[in-house]
Amino acid sequence: MSVGEIRPGMVGVGRTVFDGTHVEEFKVHILGVLENVIGPRRNLILARLEGGPLANTGVIAGMSGSPVYVDDRLIGAVSYALGSFSKEPIAGITPIAEMTDSTSFGNTLRPAAARVHVDFPLTRENLTAAFRKALNWNRPFAERPDDAQLAGLNAVNGLASGQLATLLRPIATPLAMSGWEPDVADLFGSAFQDQGFIPTGGSAAALRDGEKPFEGPLKPGDAVGVMLVSGDLQLGGTGTVTHIDGDRVYAFGHPMYNLGPTEYPMTRAYVYTVLPSLFSSMKLSSTGQIIGTFLQDRATAIAGKLGPGPHMIPLSLTLESRHAEKHTFHFGIVNDQLFGPLMTYATILNSLGSYERQYGAMTFSVRGSATVKKHDAITFNNVFSGDQAPVAAAAYVVAPVTYLMGNDYEKVDVESVDVTVSASEEPKTATLERAWVDDPRPRPGRSVPLKVLLRTYRGDQEIRTVPIDIPANASGALSILVSDGTRLGQTEQREMRLPQPRSVDQMIKALNKARRSNTLYVKLLGSEAGAIVNGETLSSLPPSVLGVLEGDRNGGNFNPLHSATLGEWEIATEHAVNGSRTLTISVSQN
Repeated sequence: MSVGEIRPGMVGVGRTVFDGTHVEEFKVHILGVLENVIGPRRNLILARLEGGPLANTGVIAGMSGSPVYVDDRLIGAVSYALGSFSKEPIAGITPIAEMTDSTSFGNTLRPAAARVHVDFPLTRENLTAAFRKALNWNRPFAERPDDAQLAGLNAVNGLASGQLATLLRPIATPLAMSGWEPDVADLFGSAFQDQGFIPTGGSAAALRDGEKPFEGPLKPGDAVGVMLVSGDLQLGGTGTVTHIDGDRVYAFGHPMYNLGPTEYPMTRAYVYTVLPSLFSSMKLSSTGQIIGTFLQDRATAIAGKLGPGPHMIPLSLTLESRHAEKHTFHFGIVNDQLFGPLMTYATILNSLGSYERQYGAMTFSVRGSATVKKHDAITFNNVFSGDQAPVAAAAYVVAPVTYLMGNDYEKVDVESVDVTVSASEEPKTATLERAWVDDPRPRPGRSVPLKVLLRTYRGDQEIRTVPIDIPANASGALSILVSDGTRLGQTEQREMRLPQPRSVDQMIKALNKARRSNTLYVKLLGSEAGAIVNGETLSSLPPSVLGVLEGDRNGGNFNPLHSATLGEWEIATEHAVNGSRTLTISVSQN
């Protein structure tokens, strides 16, 4: 039924699940139509709901998408409700034509401009700010009273139509979170809550004793889920199916995130019960088995197709600890530019917090890889120590995934992430106190032992030796730089002005060459000039070659270097090492 046929006083029937999997009916009294709000041909059917628990609960979070029929004709989906603390069951119904017209089923992912930048390590403040920037759709149906006119009726319960429109907001979406450690659940739950979600408990959908299984194929009125994390953790939003056209499914009647084209797993959902609340009554529900893919997340609906679910990123996390047996966890992470990295970060941080202590200094050794379709794998090998070690370890794995999935060159498919984390309840840190060579005037073509003195967090001394090969043509003053990874990376970026990668392959190469905190880096530096050409370091170049390369400077492919790197070495440690030393040696041909 079109909006033009809707008249005040009509009585319809709505369908939703209040408990378990059984679809129940409730009565719908049509009050009128709010016309042309937030743009032309954006309408909302206003109605009072009656039946079931609605008299005690008001409009219930999780009812989003409940279909409404007048004379057995579908008019739309229950989708809006009055603000918090209202138990009056007055709802806004999104017309079905607006739901179907706004959704298409192309496979093009949203452009880079629609993404949001999230900084790692993640804090409550920057997560909330990022969500607010990316997901700020939870606003009134009308911004100003003059924006809306109620066709056929001037006031409801003493409120003018414009006043009603400014009070109507999308019905909150229950966010089922199962297996989450309280601190992580609070961090992510509070950020979601600011955007119109209600975090709840729950687990994978399971039937109670005597409960009937799902009654046949998916149908209008059934509970439906949008999954973000599966496996040993569960996280997903739940709502109601509005309409099914062949294999196409329309639900919610408002956005979930309003991110446009998506690839979210569509699941069955189970409703445990309805929890009445003056703040916001809600369905306590959980996601179940995957039955399809949601392909569109638009202002008036989410829509998708029944069938196989989308590719989810398999995340395997093995946790090794001296005080407990080894545990391996398996997760499925939604393959999305925004939520893929965020959920990967959350699952790693949650697993570490659930099995290791949360207060005091810890050390985590991280090793593993992330496989990328049609490209080399990203390798992980690093150590993090201190009070923020869990946060740093999770960010270390997620930052490269975020970097790649947000690139501007091509769509990147992360096929899997496999990580092993070894935990120690000791702060394994070390400081570089001294570096020296026994012979400060070595001969060219010889090997000179470089010795470094490390002092661990308990005051123990550790001497490490690495042979430094002096080039046969070297002469004059040379420098030996010994540095931790953080300082060296900052120095190289500042002095060498490293160019940005120009392809996904270069991005992965740069990631795999990134400096690690558990390694001391040694560089032998000479005074001869060099250059970085197309991201590659070329040392000791003749003036004639430098002159030719200088001509390509305007192309952005040439960066001159005032010193040449004659050799590089690494000293691997079991500690997060800190410090930097520079030595000067004199090489003589005599």
